[in-house]
Amino acid sequence: MSESTDGEEVGPPADEEEFDHSKPEELRSREVTEGAERAPHRAMFRAMGFTDEDMGSPMIGVPNPAADVTPCNVHLDDVADGAIEGVDGGGGMPIEFGTITISDAISMGTEGMKASLISREVIADSVELVAFGERIDGLVTVAGCDKNLPGMMMAAIRTDLPSVFLYGGSIMPGEHDGREVTIQNVFEGVGSVSDGEMSPEELDELERQACPGAGSCGGMFTANTMASLSEALGFAPLGSASPPAESEEREEVAREAGELAVEAVEADRRPSTFLSKASFENAIALQVAVGGSTNGVLHLLALAAEAGVELSIEEFDEISRRTPKIADLQPGGERVMNDLHEVGGVPVVLSALYEADLLAGEAMTVTGNAIGEELEALDPPAISDLDADYLYPVSDPKDEQGAIRILTGNLAPDGAVIKVTGEEDPVHEGPVRVFEAEEPAMKYVQEGKVESGDVLCIRNEGPRGGPGMREMLGVTSAVAGQGHADDVALFTDGRFSGATRGFSIGHVAPEAAVGGPIGLLEDGDVVRIDVEQRVLEVDASDDELARRQAEWEPPEPAYAGGVLAKYGRDFGSAADGAVTNPGLVRERE
Repeated sequence: MSESTDGEEVGPPADEEEFDHSKPEELRSREVTEGAERAPHRAMFRAMGFTDEDMGSPMIGVPNPAADVTPCNVHLDDVADGAIEGVDGGGGMPIEFGTITISDAISMGTEGMKASLISREVIADSVELVAFGERIDGLVTVAGCDKNLPGMMMAAIRTDLPSVFLYGGSIMPGEHDGREVTIQNVFEGVGSVSDGEMSPEELDELERQACPGAGSCGGMFTANTMASLSEALGFAPLGSASPPAESEEREEVAREAGELAVEAVEADRRPSTFLSKASFENAIALQVAVGGSTNGVLHLLALAAEAGVELSIEEFDEISRRTPKIADLQPGGERVMNDLHEVGGVPVVLSALYEADLLAGEAMTVTGNAIGEELEALDPPAISDLDADYLYPVSDPKDEQGAIRILTGNLAPDGAVIKVTGEEDPVHEGPVRVFEAEEPAMKYVQEGKVESGDVLCIRNEGPRGGPGMREMLGVTSAVAGQGHADDVALFTDGRFSGATRGFSIGHVAPEAAVGGPIGLLEDGDVVRIDVEQRVLEVDASDDELARRQAEWEPPEPAYAGGVLAKYGRDFGSAADGAVTNPGLVRERE
């Protein structure tokens, strides 16, 4: 049992008996495999082909969200097979079971996108339930699309079972007009067509060439961000995030994950034994150094809440101020995850941070070694020794500060998140145009009404107001596709895709639906954004805002029943990770 930073123990719930997995006779699975009274249970296992030897081994769950709804997950049966092979070869009993996934890219821009963040919770809930109900001893958590990754890691933390995280890998880039392209280029192409900068025929050709096979979106978007952070957190072995989905290296990573899971069970290596405040600080340092998705802020806050580690949104800004951006990948740059893989993967960046004392080398990992020890053993190449124009040494970075900035002010008392990706002017001020949802804002942009210097606000898209905190890549890409990525500001209580670039501010908290100041804005109010000073504010007096607050009435919930209504009621603030367990939500000052 480890301790959180405030001295409280971190681990399984108080009513869950602890098992010492280092003692085979104390494996939790013995509850369903040993003794005469468990003959019916063993009969069920025998019906599935398991033997006495299997039932005498550690039972390793392999939750698998394979599905034909997204290329991110379409190949995960093959990845899970590799993990199963590794578990079996390592002397474990592999138990594969399924869970859901939502394709963010396919649901983007539709009402269906409200399901995306909810799927994170459903995945975590379902894996937790199966692991609990079936008395599983350990996990290899397989993940492909964006919310699979935090959902699986949340489940591992909740169950506190020895667990190894296994990413399905990213898609290879497509090729169009002599250059590498990804789904980001297609989304931005929509804006270019509406602006007359691209023909519908060229967009059709681009659409057919952008996604050549299986795997998660190729840039440093949300899936690749969270896969990278799994290495920094210690949930996955170093170098496991970057091998492409359709490669022999990905198959080898899967087998090794299965073997490591059995080893972790035998060594009783639980998330509570290696996750610490330093683990999360390392993950944040990596996120800001590579320009990772703003969704990483939301998910790291949620993971820390599950682990009982005190982590505030303000700490992302503190770490970003002292950690330079040293990788220039899509969406800000041109390179993708496969480019990073070819020069050594995520460990190249982690090593650069470690050598510069920007990474806590003592943080433990699921391997049983500290991350510093793992980096020294792996000995990845120094950035200065590489022929990689998208990687920069810490001494001469792309940007002196990290890519993630946390803004506050009278529009975002609890914080808002921006990722600096390009040549955005650090100060933007002007009258705001307010939209009550994503769709009218998208219509406004597609009609060509956006002009340089505009300030757009999209509200009622937060965790509760949406519900589900939709990502709005369609809107931001349309703005960027019309050439306004750096001179039009957009802010929202919803989220942005990891592929979003430009002057886009999300996660504004408190959200409009719970009475946040963003819900008090009126068309024409002058909004000021200062990225360097970390300010998001409206030029209105406290008395005026108080007057509007007194007249404000909460909107009716968007859904009266079903899963969206349930999670809409349960979601907490984005400033705390939008978790759904009230016991995890800390009181904010």
